Amino acid sequence: MKTEETTSAALQPTLARELGLFDATTITVGTIIGSGIFLVPTAIAAQLASPAMVLLVWVVGGVLTLFGALSLAEMAAAFPGAGGLYVYLRQAYGSAAGFLYGWALLFMIHSGSIATLAVAFGIYTAQFFPLTSAGQKGVAVFCVLLLTGVNCLGVRAGKWVQNIFTVAKVGGLATMTFLIFARPASLGGLRQSFWPQAPFAPAWIQFGVALVAVLWAYEGWHVVSFTAGEIKRPAYALPRSLLYGSLIVTLAYLLANTSYYAVLTGGEIQQTDRVAAAAITRVLGTKTAGFISLLILVSIFGAMNGMILTGPRVYYAMAQDGLFFSAFARLNARYRTPTLAVLVQGAWAAGLSLLGTFQQLFTYVIFTAWIFYGAAVAAVVVLRRKQPELARPFCVPGFPWLPIIFSVAAVGITVSTIVADPHHTLLGIGLILVGLPVYALFRRQTGLKVG
Repeated sequence: MKTEETTSAALQPTLARELGLFDATTITVGTIIGSGIFLVPTAIAAQLASPAMVLLVWVVGGVLTLFGALSLAEMAAAFPGAGGLYVYLRQAYGSAAGFLYGWALLFMIHSGSIATLAVAFGIYTAQFFPLTSAGQKGVAVFCVLLLTGVNCLGVRAGKWVQNIFTVAKVGGLATMTFLIFARPASLGGLRQSFWPQAPFAPAWIQFGVALVAVLWAYEGWHVVSFTAGEIKRPAYALPRSLLYGSLIVTLAYLLANTSYYAVLTGGEIQQTDRVAAAAITRVLGTKTAGFISLLILVSIFGAMNGMILTGPRVYYAMAQDGLFFSAFARLNARYRTPTLAVLVQGAWAAGLSLLGTFQQLFTYVIFTAWIFYGAAVAAVVVLRRKQPELARPFCVPGFPWLPIIFSVAAVGITVSTIVADPHHTLLGIGLILVGLPVYALFRRQTGLKVG
């Protein structure tokens, strides 16, 4: 005989499995490719003199991203529910670690990424309209709120925006690269200056600084795992979307950077913060610069949508586990979306886009995120020992070396960021630790039984 509580639970809406392999891959690709490929090359050129070293640092960034993606693929196949990294950290290290990640995700990592993209969107919108600084902030806030509204209408609405803008941005990058390489003399200068003058004595400190910047351009490779509860055949589709997405982005980044150096010198790239526009202008003239600005706006918009779509699934999973406000676990009966989680994230990200500068937001996001990326990938090793009987439909190749290499790199990035900017990183650590008494409060109030 069914109890009233059982009947009520059965009537509650559940997450809709609307995402296929293509959708999951566009989330991966579209979330990674934002503004980084257009902004980061200038910073890298300031550190590395030769195209060979520049391409090498992009390859290393892509390989590290692939190592992380393959490691998470094992976790995603083993735990194919909503929440992603939150679930993996909770399983490996306990509920406190999972909560701290979700806490940092909402208040800085994910919302900060959305705000950073929104600020960049406002800056590039000013290329088309005469906007003051306040106007640029207004555009940033409007964009966040618009996409928040779209994603309140269900995962189907969010995925269509994601698919359209991901295809558009990848197509735009391919078009840009083709137009540059189609210039007859494009590869001549690249052949003459490709290798460094002292190939056996690389400047490792400068290479490390450049790598941190490159990894910002690869940021977002993990967020598709948050939506596992809405992916059809997640044990099949999630690992493949992580793998395919990482490879597509790495190839796109290598081709884009090769095209930049095919028509510009390293010195010219250092002197411009609009390297893609400078490269295409060199080939086709000043009238084409607007194409690049439009491509950047399309790219940023798609990345923002991917972040806004995925993040609330973590807060939803936390609430289901009794680790967050229970209202965050409620789904809209019509759209089957965690509406409150979407709205709160959107409001907070909009506020951050008003308060922080691009560089401040960048520092907070990079530092706090890589602490948890390293821990989540290391969880593959931890759970192999802690839960050896766990069914693993996908196992990371090269175990344990791939997870270990990625985790060591994450530690290096964290330490280098602390040394470079101790003020902002200490504030980031403080924000994470503030979550401990909040966690204790939820544990006491709910009588937590997980982790």
